[in-house]
Amino acid sequence: MVQLEHILHFLEETFQPQTFPDYPDALNGLQVGGPDEIRKVAAAVDASEQTIAAASQAGVDLLLVHHGLFWGGLGTITGPRFRKVAGLIRANTALYSLHLPLDAHAELGNNALLAKKMGLRPEGRFGTFKEVEVGWWCRAGTDRDALAEGLESAVGGTVRLIPGGPQEVSRIGILSGGGSSAIHEAAALSLDTLITGEAPHHAYHDAMELGVNLLLGGHYATETFGVLALARHLSERFSLDWEFIDFPTGL
Repeated sequence: MVQLEHILHFLEETFQPQTFPDYPDALNGLQVGGPDEIRKVAAAVDASEQTIAAASQAGVDLLLVHHGLFWGGLGTITGPRFRKVAGLIRANTALYSLHLPLDAHAELGNNALLAKKMGLRPEGRFGTFKEVEVGWWCRAGTDRDALAEGLESAVGGTVRLIPGGPQEVSRIGILSGGGSSAIHEAAALSLDTLITGEAPHHAYHDAMELGVNLLLGGHYATETFGVLALARHLSERFSLDWEFIDFPTGL
């Protein structure tokens, strides 16, 4: 058992959520308060009703998520938002959200850990958002089909390959979730392949016209790594029980 304020201090020091650039409604940090003392933490990708109900049933005191509650911006606390907030309050479960700060972190971040899972070694930063680089790029001499198979193994699911670049790849960008918007930056940096989660329709033509292979491993699947690593790290650092609440979207 540990004081919530001690965990919050560690998270603030490690990720700087209040100053790290992000989308306006990401609201990184503590989104819903909870108990003063924490015995059990859980990790999840999304602060969905399913996730919150499972956390309540499991007796979770602190729920760590990548996608928090307030993406719709300022609005009434009704409907699904009410049910989620009410569920957290009834269970006395604190909710802490980390979006881009978790994607970007060099040790506990989605992109660094996805690279490690695939046996790739990050060599430099990539994926610029408001002058902060969130992703990484790596060198590798491999076949793009073999790289796609490695990504499938890492995320445990199907990967879509858009073969815009060369068969033999050597410079790979990694930007989890909806990172296909960085394909122009990838091309400008002479990266021949971009690994991300999902992409809009026009990304197909961007990839083919810019000469960049695009590998899509799923938004959810590419963003499980950070919350898992963070919950495990908190468990070890503060001697807490922990679990992963897994509700894959397939997207």
